[in-house]
Amino acid sequence: MASTLPRCILLWIFLVCCFPPKHAVVTDEKSILLEFKAHLKDPTNHLSSWVDANSACEFSGVSCDPDTGRVTGILFDNALLGGEISPSLCRMQGLTSLVLTSNSISGNIPPELSQCSSLKVLNLSMNRMVGRIPDLSGLRNLEVLDLSSNFFTGEFPTWIGNLTGLAYLGLANNMFAEDRIPESLGYLKNLTWLFLANSKRVGEIPESLYGLKELSTFDLSRNKITGMLSKSISEMRKLIKIELFENNLTGKIPPELANLTLLQEFDISANHFYGELPPEIGNLKSLTVFQLYDNDFTGELPPGFGDLQHLQGFSIYRNNFSGEFPANFGRFSPLTSIDISENKFTGPFPSYLCESRGLKFLLALGNEFSGEFPTSYADCKTLLRLRVNQNRLSGQLPDGIWAMPNVDIIDFSNNDFAGEISPAIAKSATLSQLTLENNRFSGLLPPELGKLTQLERLYLSNNSFSGGIPPELGALKQLSSLQLQRNMLHGSIPSELGQCTRLADMNLAGNFLSGNIPGALAQMISLNSLNLSNNRLTGPIPRSLGKLKLSLIDLSKNQLSGIVPSDLLQIGNEDSFLGNKGLCTDKNMKTYVNYGLEVCNGEQMQRAGLSTEILVTCVLLSVLVVALLGLLLVNYRHYRVSHSCSEDDLEERGEKDLKWKIESFHHLEFDVDEICNLEEENLIGSGGTGKVYRLDLRKNGGTVAVKQLWKGAGFRVLSAEMNILGKIRHRNILKLYACLLRGGMGFLVFEYMSKGNLLQALQREVKGGQPELDWYKRFKIALGVAKGLAYLHHDCSTPIIHRDIKSTNILLDEDYEPKIADFGVAKATDDSPEGSECSCFAGTHGYIAPELAYTRKVTEKSDVYSFGVVLLELLTGRSPVEEQYGEGRDIVYWVLSCLNNQKGEINVLDGRVLSPVVKDDMMKVLKIATLCTTKLPSLRPTMRDVVKMLVDADPCTFRPRHEYSEKTEKVLL
Repeated sequence: MASTLPRCILLWIFLVCCFPPKHAVVTDEKSILLEFKAHLKDPTNHLSSWVDANSACEFSGVSCDPDTGRVTGILFDNALLGGEISPSLCRMQGLTSLVLTSNSISGNIPPELSQCSSLKVLNLSMNRMVGRIPDLSGLRNLEVLDLSSNFFTGEFPTWIGNLTGLAYLGLANNMFAEDRIPESLGYLKNLTWLFLANSKRVGEIPESLYGLKELSTFDLSRNKITGMLSKSISEMRKLIKIELFENNLTGKIPPELANLTLLQEFDISANHFYGELPPEIGNLKSLTVFQLYDNDFTGELPPGFGDLQHLQGFSIYRNNFSGEFPANFGRFSPLTSIDISENKFTGPFPSYLCESRGLKFLLALGNEFSGEFPTSYADCKTLLRLRVNQNRLSGQLPDGIWAMPNVDIIDFSNNDFAGEISPAIAKSATLSQLTLENNRFSGLLPPELGKLTQLERLYLSNNSFSGGIPPELGALKQLSSLQLQRNMLHGSIPSELGQCTRLADMNLAGNFLSGNIPGALAQMISLNSLNLSNNRLTGPIPRSLGKLKLSLIDLSKNQLSGIVPSDLLQIGNEDSFLGNKGLCTDKNMKTYVNYGLEVCNGEQMQRAGLSTEILVTCVLLSVLVVALLGLLLVNYRHYRVSHSCSEDDLEERGEKDLKWKIESFHHLEFDVDEICNLEEENLIGSGGTGKVYRLDLRKNGGTVAVKQLWKGAGFRVLSAEMNILGKIRHRNILKLYACLLRGGMGFLVFEYMSKGNLLQALQREVKGGQPELDWYKRFKIALGVAKGLAYLHHDCSTPIIHRDIKSTNILLDEDYEPKIADFGVAKATDDSPEGSECSCFAGTHGYIAPELAYTRKVTEKSDVYSFGVVLLELLTGRSPVEEQYGEGRDIVYWVLSCLNNQKGEINVLDGRVLSPVVKDDMMKVLKIATLCTTKLPSLRPTMRDVVKMLVDADPCTFRPRHEYSEKTEKVLL
């Protein structure tokens, strides 16, 4: 009996150890979860229920087995969680699901996760995790593995081929080392979803992948995959979605593709496919999305497309399709979007694209459609964007076409349309762009245009519109560009246009406008370009126009009289005031000779009856004097240049031609020898493309900056700067005066910016150790740069992407007005949301948008990201990359990490400029900066939106006096 008792005790201990009581297991799991919580950052209190007083199964986001009480799942989607994953999680042996999608979790994946032997679902997608993915091949029960949209590096995990139970695999949008797709993925016979987009895959698609017979989603987009699309793909009969866009695939589409009868979505855009589409493709009756834009396809579309009944999206732009478009296309389909632009379609425009009355995007620009535009589209009230420009369409448009309650863009330009703009245009209340230029539209401009309060661009040039300019246009507060040139408009310029305070570009040239130039135009504080040439305007030029910071002005060929304001003389060029016999210039202005203007004589200006003969004589004498001076000046310059520029420079390059090639973009008086003889003591900067010098001009006493270019890359920059800066004009973009080129020597002459670049200004201090830039100056700089970028992205006829926005490329004048500089890697692009492909990498570490690690396609959203980084510099006073952020981390990561902490936003802001007065305004800008630096480009705002948000955050906006104490008011003063 005595010996039996110890045996029972031992048996009891063994059973307790092997099969612990339920409450003990639950208590242990709760402590594990609390440890997991301790590693996380929870700014929105999603984990508020995770306290010791509650059981683990009462924790939010936690699921348990109802029988055993064990934790089986953890789910937090888009909960803004930060921090890192605790390695203790896998001590919970019953854990089958760990889903932490769309958060800001960082750090590495703990190798201990491989011990979660029961795990079936592991989804850590859309976070900020880094490092190599550890070997998780021990998770034999895993069915779902999604690690996409992080920052993982190192080798692509080939061990995944051992997880033969996987049904879902996502490794897209990471930064793996460039390599081929592993053949071992072909072992995953149960796989139904494969997502490897943007994962730096190269080479051909392994034949083993075509053996994945259960696969329904096949996404290898945005890689560098080469070769042809194998006909073996027809064996994957369960495929519903094929995404192979933005690769380097080539060849023809195999006819066997038509065997995939379940196929719904097919996208092979932005590759190098060619040839005609197999007729059998039109028999894919389940198609909902069909996209193959930006390839080299030819021939006619298969007629079977006209019989499809489920098609919603169709995009084939930028190919070489030809012939007539299938007549019944869209007749039986619920189409919402179609883009057939930039092909060679002929014949009548298809009539049934909006038959389902659900079409939102109709883009057919750049074809050869002819005849009248179908009246059926008058009832297509769902349209958001309508662009049929650059065709051969003619006739009048029905009234219903003008009345689109949801439309954003209407573009009928470059056709042969006639008729009038209907007053029904007032019903298009959401319209932001109306483009009708280069047609035969006529009649009066309806005053109902003034009801389009969201209108930003109004392009009506080169038509036959008549009558006056409606004063109701002054109600268009969002208008940024007004193009009415080359019409038959008459009457006076409405002073109400001065109320369009966001207008940046106004062109009324080539009409029959008369009367005085309204002084109210000076209220258009954003105006950058003003062209009133070729009209019948009379009277003086309002002096108030000189207050505008114009980059271009043209008042030529009118009947203006009186003195030209000195500020406008400096802005204009030799053609800006020609053809106005009554204009003259102040005798103290030395530039009048170049503009063909008389010197204003006080006595002459008082005499109303000055004879025409005397005026003509003075003009002729002035011309003779100019001619003589010009000849002397040319001979003098030739003599000086031939002696001042070293013969050694020319011999070294084998150059015997002593003539300089000079191209001027803005009026500036200088001698070539001044540019050639630069002093090293005036060196103000040096970079990869050349040296920059300060130069005080002898003629007009002004100061310019001269960039002397290196050979090679420097001359490539010269070409880029001339092509872009030579054509654009904006107060927040650095002005290029001239380019000088001879043999191997090249110089660019820019306006001089006395305050240097933004980085230097952020580092400078004034008396008492205070920063030179307070918040008001910093905000002014931010808003100016935003306006400059918005102009490049939205107001240039061809949008321009800068590609290297950073604080050293933002220069400051005497008043801290910012100017965007260095367009050496800038790219003019098209208007498509897909962006343009660039062959070379551009940008600076710390400012580069994360998507540029995966793709060569650049869009304006990469500039938005870089601008967001500049905003963070202005807000924090820190550099984009510092050791304090950690290895491989940048200011974006650091700011997000701080924001995950309570009151972290205060720690982010630069304490040297932070005060109760500006705190709220800085917080608004901080929110804008975080929006701009969002990881996904599609979630970033446009620069136009950024400008609007910054205007709302302006610290100089009026606030009631009672909001501030007397001390605060003194700070404001």
